[in-house]
Amino acid sequence: MTTITVCMGSSCFSRGNSTNAEFVQKYVEEHNLSDSVTVKGCLCEGECKNGPNIKINGKLFSHVSPEGLEDLLSYELGLKK
Repeated sequence: MTTITVCMGSSCFSRGNSTNAEFVQKYVEEHNLSDSVTVKGCLCEGECKNGPNIKINGKLFSHVSPEGLEDLLSYELGLKK
């Protein structure tokens, strides 16, 4: 099971994770990954200056933009090499 954790702390949220969280949920649904991917939110993890932050299986990704999120997800979820 893959876990995607979207930081919902105030800094990450205001820097774009509100949009990123919606995108991640939609991506998982559109690619029929609901059985193998869990999406959850978390509060601040202390990396505010590098936000918005997303973790995939515990691996931190910083400065995540909506423009690069699809490629990141495709690569990390094994849908694109």
